[in-house]
Amino acid sequence: MEFWHFGVPSAFRVERMAQTCEEWNFDGLTLTDSQNLSNETYIALTLAAKATKVLKLGPGVTNPITRHAAVTASAAATLQEISNGRMIVGIGRGDSSLFNIGFEPAKPDVFRQYIEDVQSYLSGGILDKNGYDSQLRWLAGSKLPKVPLDVAATGPKIIAMGAKLAERVSFSLGADIERIKWGVDQVKAAINREEGIKQPLPSLGVYLNICIHNDISRAAELVRPGVGIFAHFTGMPGANRDNINQADQSVFDTLGTEYDKNRHGRGEASHAQQMPLEFIERFAIIGSAEKCINKLMAIKQLGIERIFVIGPRPDHFGEEADEALARFAKEVIPALKN
Repeated sequence: MEFWHFGVPSAFRVERMAQTCEEWNFDGLTLTDSQNLSNETYIALTLAAKATKVLKLGPGVTNPITRHAAVTASAAATLQEISNGRMIVGIGRGDSSLFNIGFEPAKPDVFRQYIEDVQSYLSGGILDKNGYDSQLRWLAGSKLPKVPLDVAATGPKIIAMGAKLAERVSFSLGADIERIKWGVDQVKAAINREEGIKQPLPSLGVYLNICIHNDISRAAELVRPGVGIFAHFTGMPGANRDNINQADQSVFDTLGTEYDKNRHGRGEASHAQQMPLEFIERFAIIGSAEKCINKLMAIKQLGIERIFVIGPRPDHFGEEADEALARFAKEVIPALKN
């Protein structure tokens, strides 16, 4: 099982962040891609690549609107060269990167076309763009493997799309075992529907809010900002609610209808404050290292190969965030690696 640290790009802190991840045996570092809220992701990833040797890297996640598919593919392929093959592109329909410039998440058909275009560019393909042969011509000289795509997904349509078109699919479903199993089943069903085509299952991952702390109540407060972000994907109007604990339906309703975009990622936001402790305990993994290890072992048994660890943010919680990350690295990662 791989462990990726989920971070925020900072021009002045990302190199040390990446080096710390590598020192603490994280497999990868993924950085948010939200141009109005943090520094430019691909520049930060370049700094991280130059500061490390084996750490895998990628945006977590980019979107189909703010960059043309050729721009995304070229940036990713360039980072593949700089990092000597350590790049992965995480991609979703878009959230804060889009609502901060007045856009809604990309429609499924737009998302599909974007994935297909990025995959074609990264594979050296030629696309017809208004009668012009569009290709990353410089990529022909690369001797490195193609950069894989990792589709971030919550609902069945995007899960199926990722299963068919990408090398990886990572779920934003929270930590509930039955909900993750439902996601895995959606991937398998999508692959099985492709009659006459033998297609391997994509590598599967999950985005999880995690905090190792002796005080459950404090741990909940430390992950509350991040839980608000990731749980609101399920709360969005029209989002799938299959295999969700009935006690949580009203919380997801609130996150969908009352999400305060001006306080995105803030624990004091009204939508975040309305999440009870019991909801956070189900959606996230908080508490002792032993509890976290047991939950991650159960998730691993579902076929999950990759965990994106969304811990407390240092720019919000300072040393408490650093300590939670250190405890995860020292108390949890070794148990799962061994």
